[in-house]
Amino acid sequence: MTMSHRSPSSAVSSLTRRHWLGLTSLAAASFALVPGIDASADDSTSADDFKIDTHQHLWDLSKFRLPWTDGSELLGKSFLLDQYAEAIEGTGIRHAVYMEVGMDKSQQADEAQWVVELCEDKSNGTLAGVIAGQPYEEGFEAYVRRFARHDCIKGVRHLLHTADAPPGTCRTAEYRRGIQLLGELGLRFDLCVRPQELADAFALAESCPESRFVLDHCGNADVAAFVPAGKAWREPGHDADQWRRDIERLASLDHVICKISGIIARVQPSAWTAEQLAPIVDHCLDCFGPRRVVFASDWPVCLNGASLAEWVEALEAITAGRGEEYQRGLFRDNARRFYELEIDL
Repeated sequence: MTMSHRSPSSAVSSLTRRHWLGLTSLAAASFALVPGIDASADDSTSADDFKIDTHQHLWDLSKFRLPWTDGSELLGKSFLLDQYAEAIEGTGIRHAVYMEVGMDKSQQADEAQWVVELCEDKSNGTLAGVIAGQPYEEGFEAYVRRFARHDCIKGVRHLLHTADAPPGTCRTAEYRRGIQLLGELGLRFDLCVRPQELADAFALAESCPESRFVLDHCGNADVAAFVPAGKAWREPGHDADQWRRDIERLASLDHVICKISGIIARVQPSAWTAEQLAPIVDHCLDCFGPRRVVFASDWPVCLNGASLAEWVEALEAITAGRGEEYQRGLFRDNARRFYELEIDL
């Protein structure tokens, strides 16, 4: 199945703080699910068949700095709730878990506080959040304890696939102590690593059996590594067979789940197919099983390859043969259980 690429809106919102934490009428119709509102009013999805997006990014560049977006025509602008509501229209997504956005380190505590306020505002569907943090730093414990008291904060992510985190960063004793603290506090840790360094992720997870882990973006698999020889549009970033073996090892740890996401950002825009994504998705689903996989959009980063709606459509097509119960687990039930989300079904 060939998926066409739709260009994202170029509109940039310069909203006030109050507007940022609230939704426009469009957003409320498309996104909110609160008692007394008919969740099926905006499309054909019934109230018991909604989706949860476990990787929602939002940012306001008038308030925060995201160095990695500098110079990007696509992502170097603000992405707020009203744009997200437009992006999910017709997809069945009703709730989301906010994911930290690689903000300037000096502003990470401000981002975390904003996430708390975002989640506590019941006028939108963002129920919980994962905040940024550096597990190896001296002030990590005080920082994490400060935000762990909020039920809506479900975990921490430290980006291990950037220039600031050379290979082996997560193998130190200091790093392990930080992750063990998360386990003690009931928080999860998102593993976002280079595909060549999945062994580091395995070593960390194996050494912290009392902590819960989420492998982001199918282990950051490169779609180009899975197309037939000679048909890749660029040189693959890693070896496909090694990735398969590393995924199998990580899946052998019961306290690790896999986020089915991210890979759409690495396709060739306007020339990709769902079949190109299927080897990655199917291997993750087969290894982690029906109860340890969760859907995520990675919006707006997904726009590097396709729209959020196109990613949902492709994933639904890939998983159609696994049945409705499997899809409910992937798109909703597993996230609700893993993140302990309070949702009235």
